Amino acid sequence: MALRINSEAPNFIAETTHGKITFHDWIGDGWAILFSHPKDFTPVCTTELGCMARMKPEFDKRNTKIIGLSVDPIDNHAKWAKDIEETQGAAVTFPMIGDADLKIAKAYDMLPAEEQPSANRTPSDNQTVRNVFIIGPDKKIKAMLVYPMSSGRNFNEVLRLLDSCQLTTKYTVATPVNWHPGDQVIIPPSISDEQAKQKFPQGWKTLKPYLRIVDQPKN
Repeated sequence: MALRINSEAPNFIAETTHGKITFHDWIGDGWAILFSHPKDFTPVCTTELGCMARMKPEFDKRNTKIIGLSVDPIDNHAKWAKDIEETQGAAVTFPMIGDADLKIAKAYDMLPAEEQPSANRTPSDNQTVRNVFIIGPDKKIKAMLVYPMSSGRNFNEVLRLLDSCQLTTKYTVATPVNWHPGDQVIIPPSISDEQAKQKFPQGWKTLKPYLRIVDQPKN
């Protein structure tokens, strides 16, 4: 099944380093980030997991759970976690999913349906299992990022994107290029000027009829 923005995130039951979970139940009423890896003990992914371990408090502040997935059994994950802590200086305290049977990778359209699990699969066989999914409380996919094996992910950008998704979901605004929290935002064309007067009584700047800039709404 091809996944798109606003597709429902496929639900699944899986073993993780924190025990068995049902994914939608695990998400609960908050946000979640699922990020995947083609194999344990891979160098780029080792640095990424260490980064996410260090950044976990930032995601906690945003009511967002993080969970990793790798196409290996969870016993391997536990051994890999020791390497991550030793080399990256941070312990992985979030769950890691074991997906040796490839079911979740296939459900999330990261591998073709005809791919078969095998102990002999290499990272290159699984190289497309390099996705980041931002999932909302409604269990819908709000954003997706895909990286090649050779390029480490920018999790500062993932955090910025999460901030944008949360803000735009709550206030029906859009964020412009290179937006960061606190910057001005855009009033979408779907909101008329009359509706905008109710939502933004402080006023806005009209650059073009379709491009209206306003201060970021505050909580």
